[in-house]
Amino acid sequence: METAEGAGGPGGPGPCCVSFNQDSTSLAVGTKTGYKLFSVTSVDKLDCIHESTETPDVYIVERLFSSSLVVVVSQSMPRRMNVYHFKKGTEICNYSYSNNILAVRLNRQRLVVCLEESIYIHNIKDMKLLKTLLNTPSNPSGLCALSINHSNSFLAYPGSDTIGEIIVYDANNLSTVTMIPAHDSPLAAITFSASGTRLASASERGTVIRVFSIPEGLRLFEFRRGMKRYVNISSLSFSPDAQFLCASSNTETVHIFKLEQHSPSGEEEAPSWSTYVGKMFTAASSYLPAQVSGMMSQDRAFATVRLQMIGQKNVCALATIQKLPRLLVASSDGQLFIYNIDPQDGGECTLVQKHRLFGSDKEWEETEKSELMEPPQACQSYAATVAIPTSGPVTATLTGYSEDGGAKKGEVIPEHEFAAGPVCLDDETEFPPINWCRDGSGRGKGRRP
Repeated sequence: METAEGAGGPGGPGPCCVSFNQDSTSLAVGTKTGYKLFSVTSVDKLDCIHESTETPDVYIVERLFSSSLVVVVSQSMPRRMNVYHFKKGTEICNYSYSNNILAVRLNRQRLVVCLEESIYIHNIKDMKLLKTLLNTPSNPSGLCALSINHSNSFLAYPGSDTIGEIIVYDANNLSTVTMIPAHDSPLAAITFSASGTRLASASERGTVIRVFSIPEGLRLFEFRRGMKRYVNISSLSFSPDAQFLCASSNTETVHIFKLEQHSPSGEEEAPSWSTYVGKMFTAASSYLPAQVSGMMSQDRAFATVRLQMIGQKNVCALATIQKLPRLLVASSDGQLFIYNIDPQDGGECTLVQKHRLFGSDKEWEETEKSELMEPPQACQSYAATVAIPTSGPVTATLTGYSEDGGAKKGEVIPEHEFAAGPVCLDDETEFPPINWCRDGSGRGKGRRP
């Protein structure tokens, strides 16, 4: 899922990143002292199910569904990915790469690591490197999306650094599927629906959001977030049934769009003022330039949320909690907001709960008071976060092998540290176990037990 980076300040408690897991049942928070995992299955209660202080300055933390597998990347070693079984307190393995890791994506079949100009696809069952996509267009924000449906394990990433092209790649069969000319300006956000059959995108302008069919790449919907100003869209997320799509940005408003096909023109509709005006616009658009008529035919938001903060980077998700549709917004200042959504009439969503992700009540009261007096500071981007010079230990460079040319081309330098004995996830019937272990030679080569 989408990730938002924070800027807590030197020594401050603020999170470095927040991210939802694939089905939005869990929230991961990376901080200067480690990371936390929360269960998001209740509105009134936010349970911290795991906390680690072994790794400082965590700026990427991703959990595989509700399993015990979690991937962590730290600013102290931004080229190294650590994979843990957090309930057993063991490290499954770690990999080091030729450059800083900007994003990690997971499903039950694949683990994808995104660098600025390359992408690595691993088999999540044994962490074997299956494919290296080299010389991809410059992607300093690490923008990529992986379908959570392991049967439709599609990967999407920018096909250009100057216009909004999207490359759709089949991570199961390791082949390119299609290229979608999505926007005129570079991409800012992309995400798949849960089934992997729809892909939503937004450009750096942030005014138009488009939805495409996968794998065909046909445009299905086009939504206008706004016309007055360009914004930085930080997060896109489908509802579990792909009937709704939410978008959050650096403004105070989160937009929720309804993905429904309009009635055929010949079908009778109940007469109303909005229907009458809509027909007038439709008729008028045929006489206007294509750009103007396109703007008039775009759908506006079905529902909206007015956030209590502005300027804070955030990540949003649509989920069903306690049998009701909810909008979740996790902010980079360490708050989780839960809103109710009216699936029939839309409109302004209602805030039902706010949770603090760290700190004591007294600390938060003082923080909230100071925020009322000072304007919020802009958060750092992924690129700025990982570019911070570090004085920590440098990962050892071991000569490794990959199927795309090995370490000579700088793709990946495997540095396995497998736990003693087989390491399996909790839900073995639902999640693929990682079952490599250290062999007797101690060279770190995996073997099947």
